[in-house]
Amino acid sequence: MARNNGKHVSKKLVFLLSCAGFLGVALIADFFWASSSSLSSAYSSIASNWVLEKSETVVVPNVVKGKAVKSKNGTHDARILSGTFADLPGPELKWEKMASAPVPRLDGSAVQIKNLLYVFAGYGTIDYVHSHVNIYNFTDNTWGGRFNMPKEMAHSHLGMVTDGRYVYVISGQYGPQCRGPTSRTFVLDTKTKKWSDMPPLPVPRYAPATQLWKGRLHVMGGSKEDRHEPALDHWSIAVKDGKALEKKWKTEIPIPRGGPHRACVVADDRLLVIGGQEGDFMAKPGSPIFKCSRRSEVVYSDVYMLDDEMKWKTLPPMPKPDSHIEFAWVIVNNSILIAGGTTEKNPVTSRMILVGEVLQFNLRTMKWSVYGRMPYRIKTTLVGFWDGWLYFTSGQRDRGPDDPQPRKVVGETFRTKLHL
Repeated sequence: MARNNGKHVSKKLVFLLSCAGFLGVALIADFFWASSSSLSSAYSSIASNWVLEKSETVVVPNVVKGKAVKSKNGTHDARILSGTFADLPGPELKWEKMASAPVPRLDGSAVQIKNLLYVFAGYGTIDYVHSHVNIYNFTDNTWGGRFNMPKEMAHSHLGMVTDGRYVYVISGQYGPQCRGPTSRTFVLDTKTKKWSDMPPLPVPRYAPATQLWKGRLHVMGGSKEDRHEPALDHWSIAVKDGKALEKKWKTEIPIPRGGPHRACVVADDRLLVIGGQEGDFMAKPGSPIFKCSRRSEVVYSDVYMLDDEMKWKTLPPMPKPDSHIEFAWVIVNNSILIAGGTTEKNPVTSRMILVGEVLQFNLRTMKWSVYGRMPYRIKTTLVGFWDGWLYFTSGQRDRGPDDPQPRKVVGETFRTKLHL
């Protein structure tokens, strides 16, 4: 009996140990599967942002052999994808860090009058917008002077230009997140710091291209009232000494391609419109705070020039598509320099990609080149030039050297000596 009981206990023990062994094997297998899945996911994330400098293509390794790469835009069988969003090769520039702006700004605006850079409005965060002006003095490299904007004035996506004393402020978005635009226009007298009204635009616009040309204030393109649909409209009004000489805006020849966030430059008595995009974030339907919701965007490299006959001509395109550059340019020695911006989205992840180059357009040869590289990629930065130095301040920078996606809104100021 005792011997029989021992055998019975031994059989039960073997059975229990076998079950425990099977359970252990299952747990170990599950652990390795989860680790493999997690590693594969992480590698996919890295691969989707893989950028090879000094190359026309971007190589995305296949994580799972024999399977296609899936994305929001569909399935990609090829391992080599278009590299239009990749960093462009260019000389390394020596950048010197200066005093940071009093507040960080995204989608802010700026004009330079002699040695002063007037910096307006912009987002502090997606839920907070600035409604004041800061001034940077290039002579002593300090920030000083602050005054408020009119309460009715837009806070971002402004059209803006100066004649050397008066600053004309056109339309733009009123409030944080993705709120609606206004058609209101204002003029600032920088000597007296006083504001006055001008006739409103016929309809509101987001980030219209704005410039003074041949005694008239020109406003073109931008986004329509839904913040997404590109506008082709072009209006002008005669102005002098901060006052409108006409009661209504005049309809001009439409711009060939609409959209916001483009540079608008007058050089050699020619009006140029450079880069930009079609589409933008929109307010989420029904959101009480007008929460921003991503929509499709197309960034382009188009350059157009308006001639004396009021006809648009197409000029050589930029080296890469570039947007969010409306206040990121200066003219130096017959060249237009443009700093940073955004380019085409990553073709796999559809995520926004920032630009880290200073692009140069030679007005004599009508050719583009890469003047040099910035300390980091950045969009909606605000640019000035003084005494041989190129300055930029504020904007939204990248996540690091190996990740060109936007992250932190900054107020940092840098400068580099130009040799043009």
